[in-house]
Order: sequence, then structure tokens, then C-alpha cells
Amino acid sequence: MRIVNIHEAKTHLSKLLEEVSLGGEIVIAKSGKPMARLTGISPAKPIRKPGFLKWKSKSPITSMLHYRMICWPCGIHPILWHHEN
Repeated sequence: MRIVNIHEAKTHLSKLLEEVSLGGEIVIAKSGKPMARLTGISPAKPIRKPGFLKWKSKSPITSMLHYRMICWPCGIHPILWHHEN
């Protein structure tokens, strides 16, 4: 933690911000009395997208139907389909 006066903080703000971005902490003082603290902020959390597994159902039949609609839109399952000559 580094203590700087107001004049120095105004003059060297970009350098102080660089120091803070690297994990430092700066206290700005007026007449030797601490007035403010300059610290970095943590990155924002990613926004959660609700409803990602909305189609997922507790019923095995409904889940199977949704799975078939997504994986095989034509309705023909590649394993169950066979060609008869």
C-alpha cells in the first residue's frame, strides 16, 4: 500500500492506475490524512443464460422425443433405419 498526496495523484494518475491494475493499492491523502483508496476491480462475472436445458424433462419419453427432434430432424434414427432389398 502506497500513500500519495492529492497533487501527485492528479499529476501521475495514469501511472497510479497502471500500478493498481497490477494488483497494487494506493491511498490518496490530503495533508497527511487518508482521504481515498484506489484499488483495482475484479472482472465482471459472465452473464448466465437461463433456460439452457429448458427442454430437458423429467419424463424419459419426453426427453427421448426432444433428443430425436434435435439429433435427427428428419425423424429417421440412423441405427433403427435399414434398407430392405
